[in-house]
This record gives sequence, structure tokens and C-alpha cells, in this order.
Amino acid sequence: MCAPCTAGGHAGPPLRSGGSVSRSILIVDDEANLRKVLAAMLEREGYTVHAAEDGEQGLSILGCEPVDVVVTDLKMPAMDGMALLERIRERWPEIPVLLTTAYGTVDTAVAALKAGAFDYITKPFEQEEILAIVAKAVRQRELDSAELHPRDGEKGRYDIIGRCPAMLKIYDLIEQVADTPSTVLITGESGTGKELITTALHENSSRREQPLIRINCAAIPKDLVESELFGYERGAFTGAVGSKPGRFELADGGTLFLDEIAEIPAAIQVKLLRALQNGEFERVGGTRTSKVDVRLVAATNRNLEDEIAAGRFREDLFYRLNVVTIALPPLRERPDDIPLLLEHFVESCARRHGRSRPRVDDEFLELLKSFDWPGNIRQLENVVETILLQHSAARLTVGLLPPEITGAERPAPRRAMTPAGGSLKEVVKAETRRLEKDLIARALEETGGNVTQAAKKLGLSRKGLQLKMKELGLR
Repeated sequence: MCAPCTAGGHAGPPLRSGGSVSRSILIVDDEANLRKVLAAMLEREGYTVHAAEDGEQGLSILGCEPVDVVVTDLKMPAMDGMALLERIRERWPEIPVLLTTAYGTVDTAVAALKAGAFDYITKPFEQEEILAIVAKAVRQRELDSAELHPRDGEKGRYDIIGRCPAMLKIYDLIEQVADTPSTVLITGESGTGKELITTALHENSSRREQPLIRINCAAIPKDLVESELFGYERGAFTGAVGSKPGRFELADGGTLFLDEIAEIPAAIQVKLLRALQNGEFERVGGTRTSKVDVRLVAATNRNLEDEIAAGRFREDLFYRLNVVTIALPPLRERPDDIPLLLEHFVESCARRHGRSRPRVDDEFLELLKSFDWPGNIRQLENVVETILLQHSAARLTVGLLPPEITGAERPAPRRAMTPAGGSLKEVVKAETRRLEKDLIARALEETGGNVTQAAKKLGLSRKGLQLKMKELGLR
């Protein structure tokens, strides 16, 4: 049984505007008033909030509640924030952890970042500051959701699923360049798994014991990119009540991953170029030059040569980044990998939500293989999870797929209003009959052929549905 949520731990609204499921935040702090204030602040933003008064209670909640981001105090009795971070990284490495800390423990917080924490914030903090950091962590969680972990080497390599010819070439390239200092530029559409390539490069290099620091440039306000990358000194700008290292310092000796690098403002690109060439930079508001040893991996879903032509990206920075290029193919170009990905997502999602693993119909699989997948692997994972959450069918059939995949939302071919031999009344009657048949067939598929349950979904009596099925020729 889960530990009860303490003060400020009541659940917030289950849905955000527009009907999307809200993100869940876990607050771990031994100060009851701070839990209440922070919970109220986050709930007003539409988050679902859980709260715990210590690390053990936080772990208990994590064991039985879906959590997207953890916000924990660093100094707590019994299990402190560092110990909690270590346990979370062991069991739920995909969950971003934010640390709150007093000024005197900033060095420890920096050590926590190197140990895998997403970020930290010093007390007392401004409401806008912590909301921005939480939103950034939530966004990162969403972007990481397409990470894949196959069970065996037959599905792929480097914890990446895929064995089409294009992916096999990428595996070979990773093997060649992983343990070199060369900068790597990963290109490809959103949702193709660029972060997985970065992880493979880092974990198969001699830097594997050092930090892998990730930053999504698109998730940072443009006026804060410089301070995020290079850090800042106290008083450098309004709200800079203390000094803070940037991602380059945190990644010293390890790997720095800059996702969506095309989003970096042109004014910051000069400083980034210098840091890449010489490993040198100054914090915002500082005069002391810092020198670091960082292996850079950058990623983008844009064509950087087009960005150069438009004057939005520096040509010299592009050539500094474009030492080794790994171009990830979109999912529509690797349809033979879809069965492997589907098998993985179905199995992992069913296990995660305590469901029996459904069988997959051949027609269902063929339709997935023929779809364009504009959202790539991330979209496929979301489709599978939505189906398994909303339906408990023993088989995955075409009727469970959303309209954008089945083509139901595409406009039907224009038909004559009065076809030869048919009046307008007859056309309407035929279309109504077709619509009724489709709705009943879908309800029966969703309920595994249970007529009683299908009747409830359609708002009919069981007898009424049976008569309608007979009329329409449905068994």
C-alpha cells in the first residue's frame, strides 16, 4: 500500500485544459509549510501533486503512483536528497529529479547534478523560477519518452531497437567514433531517438564514468541560454542571488548533449564556438576564464545549411559541429522495424500498467507499417499506450486505432447526391446504415465481442442491439 500523502499532497485536477492528462509531480521535503506552498503553486498550473515528508515515503509513492518529476530537498533527516536521488536513478532513471537547497549546500547540489540530477534551485526561490524549471523537466521527460530498451541483441544494438540496413550502418558508425573526442552531429526528425544515440556514444567511450549532461535548447527561454550553458555569477542579472555553474562546467571530463542546437540564438553562437574550439569560456557576469574538457554531441531536426542560408546559424559553428554526422531515418523509411518496436511497446506498457499482454492482429500490424508516422517512434509509443490504457481487449484490432491512422478523418471521395436509381432519401438511409454498422462493429471489437458491454457503450438495450445486429448482418 502506498504511504499516505502528507500536507499539500492531495491530487490536483486530473485533466488540463483540452482534456490531456496532467503531469504528476512528487514533492519531498520535511518542511510541511513548504510542501503546502509548493503543492498549491504547482496545482494552480494544472499539475497533479503528491507529497512526502522524507525520502522513504517518497520512494513508497514512486512505487505505486505514476510520477513525471521529483522535487526534493537536499537536507532531510534519515534519507537525504542525495540518497533519494541515488535510489531514483537506480529504479526510475527516466524521472528527472530537481533539488532544492540552501546557499550553504550549493557545492553538494552541483555534485548531485554530476550524479544525474536534472537541476537544482536555491532557497528561498521565486515562484516563476521554480515553475520554469519544473516545466523544463516535464518537457524533457516528454522528449525522453521514446527511449527503447530491447531485451536481446537480435532486436538491435546499444539499447536501440532496429535492424534495418540504415540502423545497422548507424551501429557500425557508433562503434567507430564512440571512443574518440570528435564532435558528433545527430540529425533527424523529432521522435527518431537522437538521445539514444547520444547515450550509446557516451556509454561506449572512455568517458562513461564521467557525467553525461543533457540540455534541450528549445526548452530554454532565449535570454537564459547563455547562463544555462556557461553559468553565471552572483548579481549578473536580476534574480541571480548566487553563482551557478553552467552545463559546460558540469560536463567537464564527460559528454555534453545539446539537443535542438538550431534554437541557440545567434548572439550566443560565437561564445559556443569558442568553447568548442578552445574549451574556454567565462560565466555570465564573470571575468575569470574557465577551461574544460568536454566531448560535445549536438542534435537537430532542422536542416542547418538552410538555417545558414537564412542567416540564423553561423557557418563556422556548423563546420565545427559537423565533424561526424549520424543521420537517423524517420520511422516511415524503416517499416520492417515496426513489428519489433510494437512488440516492445506492447510488452513494456502492459507490464507497467498491470495488464495482460494482448495479441496483435495481422491487419493491425500491416496498417501500422503503411502509416507515415509524422511523430516517428514517439508517436507509435503514444498510440500503443493510449490503446492499452483505454481498452482491455485481448486482441489489438484495427478498430482500436485512432482515426488519423485508419484514415477515418480523411475526407471521403465526393459522391453524387442522387446516384443513378437512388433518391436523396435512399442515399441518406444507406449512409446511416453504414455508420450504424461501423459503430456497432467497433463497440464489439472494443469489448471483445461482449454484446451486453457493447450495448452499454452504445446506449442501447441488449435486445435492441441484438435486433440491430441481425438487421445489419452482424454476428
